[in-house]
Amino acid sequence: MLNVTSPHAHDGLSTADVMKLVLVATVPGFVALTWNFGWGTAINIVLAVATALACESAAVALRKRPVMFYLKDYSAAVTAVLLGLALPPLAPWWITVVGTAFGIIVAKHLYGGLGFNPFNPAMVGYVVLLISFPVQMTAWPAPYLIMPEGITPPGLWESLQIVFPLLAGGDAIDAYTAATPLDVFKHNTGLLAEQLYGAEPVFAAGELAGVSWEWVNLGFLAGGCFLLYRGVFTWHAPVSMLVALALMAAIFYDGGSSTSKGSPLLHLLSGATMLGAFFIVTDPVTSASSNRGRVIYGALIGVLTFIIRSWGSYPDAVAFAVLLMNFAAPLIDNYTLPRTYGREKSRRATEKQE
Repeated sequence: MLNVTSPHAHDGLSTADVMKLVLVATVPGFVALTWNFGWGTAINIVLAVATALACESAAVALRKRPVMFYLKDYSAAVTAVLLGLALPPLAPWWITVVGTAFGIIVAKHLYGGLGFNPFNPAMVGYVVLLISFPVQMTAWPAPYLIMPEGITPPGLWESLQIVFPLLAGGDAIDAYTAATPLDVFKHNTGLLAEQLYGAEPVFAAGELAGVSWEWVNLGFLAGGCFLLYRGVFTWHAPVSMLVALALMAAIFYDGGSSTSKGSPLLHLLSGATMLGAFFIVTDPVTSASSNRGRVIYGALIGVLTFIIRSWGSYPDAVAFAVLLMNFAAPLIDNYTLPRTYGREKSRRATEKQE
């Protein structure tokens, strides 16, 4: 039922409804991660959600607000799930706890809670972890499909022992790790792209842009299309990000020399591209407000993602690009405000009301 008040129409979706739809939309990507990398992502999510709910409850209680009212909007759970999906499977338990706590307490409640945070809490937590603990944050387990013969992927109990070393009874359990497709291109030492694809198992066993990673990104793409279909957000930010990223990759793709930055398909279907495009860039609190602003916002994230991936120190870069553009979102809004109803021209946000 539409609640119509001229000149605006609202479809009746509450914050909790939107958050639940977002959680549902993450399922295809989560399934792909679990299928290809094991139980680590599920453990990450359980840990992150428990930490987020505890931190959210404590922060709300300290602010003397009704705890259950705020927990029922599911925003803390969404932040936790997105961070859990972004973290490497089988990361030590304290990585997930520290990142989630920082995102909820500092990036969200320090600024006044949901709706007042200028930066995406999940990406703040992720970047803090990546800068502080680069070894743990870049240790991705090898996809099942390229594990050496004789090495079996860890089951649930073995995965728990890796995440919680005390469960192993003092005997260290190591996960078999491998470089991600973006890492491989980043650290290429003179091989042509064709030679690299043949020499590296992560490419040799893949079909599109690296074994397993392509399916993970297609899973998040499917979830994003579901959210678009349900009208949770508009196409402007995610599509402009993906188009800009693909265009940058196409411009700088030289046919596969030893200095190649990777094909458009590699950049679109590797790393956190689709997770970022449909679940991070579309955050209504930290992105631009107007459709024109969202196009600019998304396109600049795509450009920054490619620049940082190609010439920066971090192979993925989606989180850094998003946070940099969170800074710029108010400026974009200032110059892209839509025309106010009843006025002939649009105005800037800094102009005084008549």
